[in-house]
Amino acid sequence: MADHSDEALIREIDEELRQDQVQKVWKRYGRIILGGAALCVAAVAGYQFWHEQDLKARRALSERFVQAQQQAAAGETAAAEAAFRELAAKDGGYGLLARFQLAAVDARAGKTDAALEAYKAIIADGAVPALYKDLASLLSAGLEINRDGSDTEAVKARLTPLTAAGNPWRHSAQELLAALALKTGDAAGARTQLEALSKDSGAPARMRQRAAELLTILR
Repeated sequence: MADHSDEALIREIDEELRQDQVQKVWKRYGRIILGGAALCVAAVAGYQFWHEQDLKARRALSERFVQAQQQAAAGETAAAEAAFRELAAKDGGYGLLARFQLAAVDARAGKTDAALEAYKAIIADGAVPALYKDLASLLSAGLEINRDGSDTEAVKARLTPLTAAGNPWRHSAQELLAALALKTGDAAGARTQLEALSKDSGAPARMRQRAAELLTILR
């Protein structure tokens, strides 16, 4: 009986050590994962938009949008927000991108609730193509993961459909699911997502490398 008790105690201690390790990985790398996923999404979104809209865009809107982006990057938040609001009121691709940018401005300013509402409005808009509805779901999930007290099961349910084969956001969704698993102490779940990413030749090279590095730490 003593041997069984000792074995149980050892298993319990081992499990606590593993959970502690996962939490340490989340605290150290969670923001890196979220930031990396966001950058990847931004790059893909930019490509998708320009591929579809470049020849149709009016020069004035293009210049105004770029100027607003520069203002946002320079920390001129009020000016950038005003410009994006003006553009968001217009139809077409620039209006939609401006709505995404407004949500991003709110997120960077710590206005998480406002950013989530902006993404929710995009998802509910019947005129928005499915590609960008999925993008809004992805970005809102990233904000939820980074916020304490979020409904982790709801976030997981939102991200899981985005991992389907052929979805352009699938790799970022997998990385966010790994981040969510790390945050909740689910080492096995994190490894599942990271292993799939590290072996996927279609995933961006930096994302595969990041997944491999995290797997090394979690093993």
